[in-house]
Amino acid sequence: MGRVAPSVEEVGGEQPPPALGPGETVSGTVAELRAAYESGRTRSLEWRQSQLRGLLRLLAEEEAAAFRALREDLGKHQAEAYRDEIGVLVKSANAALREVWVPLIAFPARAQLEPQPLGVILVFSCWNVPLGLSLEPLVGALAAGNAVALKPSELAPATAKFLGDNVGKYMDATAVKVIQGGPEVGEQLMEHRWDKVLFTGSPRIARVVMAAAAKHLTPVALELGGKCPCIFDTIGGSARDLQTAVNRVVGGKWSSCAGQACLAIDYVLVEERFVPVLIKALKSTLKKFFADSDHMARIVNARHFRRLSDLLKDKSVAASVLHGGTLDAKNLCIEPTILLNPPLDSAIMTEEIFGPLLPIITVKKIEDSIAFVRARPRPLAVYAFTKNAALRRRIVEETSSGSVTFNDAVVQYGIDSLPFGGVGESGFGQYHGKYSFEMFSHKKAVLTRGYLIELTARYPPWDDSKISMMRQLYRYNYVGFVLTFLGLKK
Repeated sequence: MGRVAPSVEEVGGEQPPPALGPGETVSGTVAELRAAYESGRTRSLEWRQSQLRGLLRLLAEEEAAAFRALREDLGKHQAEAYRDEIGVLVKSANAALREVWVPLIAFPARAQLEPQPLGVILVFSCWNVPLGLSLEPLVGALAAGNAVALKPSELAPATAKFLGDNVGKYMDATAVKVIQGGPEVGEQLMEHRWDKVLFTGSPRIARVVMAAAAKHLTPVALELGGKCPCIFDTIGGSARDLQTAVNRVVGGKWSSCAGQACLAIDYVLVEERFVPVLIKALKSTLKKFFADSDHMARIVNARHFRRLSDLLKDKSVAASVLHGGTLDAKNLCIEPTILLNPPLDSAIMTEEIFGPLLPIITVKKIEDSIAFVRARPRPLAVYAFTKNAALRRRIVEETSSGSVTFNDAVVQYGIDSLPFGGVGESGFGQYHGKYSFEMFSHKKAVLTRGYLIELTARYPPWDDSKISMMRQLYRYNYVGFVLTFLGLKK
């Protein structure tokens, strides 16, 4: 790799002080930071407010030292330093502790956010929901006023052809283009500059897309999926509620493109004592739902069929199969399969399954499932079936995922008022409904001022009175400002 910055010797400066103290290491410092975060204290409102107040105290108590440093580095007058840096920080920290509003310092003024289209958008859609995940982002991109190039997945060729044949007939064919082809076409598209790229697919290809986008500093939104867990708590004494929950688990696994969906349940966490009840209910429900094999989708192609088959060929994994497992290579069909406690280091538990295989992992108590989920990459969704309000609260507060759905699965995708998107390894960027508009828009800040009032304290030549007036204004102390302006306060 090339060097990204000159050394201290090359620029003629002094050696900077060491970043870490005696006995400290980078790994130790990171571990300490991680431990602080994992403790949960940084999530509280009180902790966050205390940090902002601490920053304000630092700026007040160490102001003179800050002035000296800025003077030494850049030759800034303390009035300029306060106006552009210290005062701005004071204002920002205070604003974070209260609602954001247009302060009287800007009066008379009118502030607004003006959404504007980003420009020309490139959308890479996926093969498992090839129509919906092609046109859903298109809706938001067009609503925001963009021109759009849509690259449907070549692994769903019929849908790609449908889109190619029809989009131009019903939309402005000069502003909305469907571009068909394989990976080589995708590579060619990424050689060009785009104003935003939305990619839905695998993490492997996402890395290629991001690397290509980086050449042009193109912003990218990624929808990647991951291993979405389902925490299945004991439902209680109601047989109806139990059956409803199991119906939704089966629907959220096998009726979502045979599990080939980014939001599909990947595995279930359940207490050991509740396993027999859950397994029995799952088997009977599968028999009822899929007595006709046509009611479940097939595997997309032979390559994915082999990948899923290989997951079951591991002897330790095969030994955990409780139900199903029949493979039909000719028709690319795999029977709905339930596994109990496959090895956690096996591929079926470390890779996204994206198929009709459902591992069930047992825990001593259902609260242990939270640590299990936290120890793994952040998924697109966490599902939990429970009536326990305390458990629900802990799941929301202590796990990280694109979304959390209680007592159902996958249905959140269809709710326009909720954003759809991942976090971390499951992607970034959110769309659906108004969030699609926002994803493909830029909110331009627009401020319009009048000429009635002019604050001369903002301009040189500097004196103590001007600094005092700025202090009052940055603290929103308008009474103090007036008194200082009138010479009644220093």
